[in-house]
Amino acid sequence: MSVDQKLIPALREGVEVVKMILFKELKPYLGEKYPDRGADFAGRLSGAVINELFGTPNPARAFAAFADEHRGVICDELALLAVRHPKLRIPLTDALRMQFLCDRQTGIDSATVLSRADQLGILVTEREIPLPATFMNLVRTLGSRLNLLA
Repeated sequence: MSVDQKLIPALREGVEVVKMILFKELKPYLGEKYPDRGADFAGRLSGAVINELFGTPNPARAFAAFADEHRGVICDELALLAVRHPKLRIPLTDALRMQFLCDRQTGIDSATVLSRADQLGILVTEREIPLPATFMNLVRTLGSRLNLLA
């Protein structure tokens, strides 16, 4: 197995951990913001916002229908993400860039995802692109702190 065959899946797992970190932050915030809609709504909305940010929509019928029905709310929450959750900008920047690099290695063009994150003010553009080890250290540190990793 080549280095790329081991490294890309590990980096993609790191991206997934950052998504979990964002979910853990968004769900309670959205639950407080939309208390009349219940915890299920906050969870689905959190997932839909993350999927939209990372350009990974859930194709399952129920999730796609939810995303279509709540497109405006999803876009509103994306627009507020950098302002409401500024401490997540660095891990999100690194995760989005790692996703882009992994996608590129596998022939997927996800430049529009980076561009949109930049337009939303989420990307910290002056931050250098992390090396894989630096990214994985960040993921381990944050994941452990939030009890997402053992």
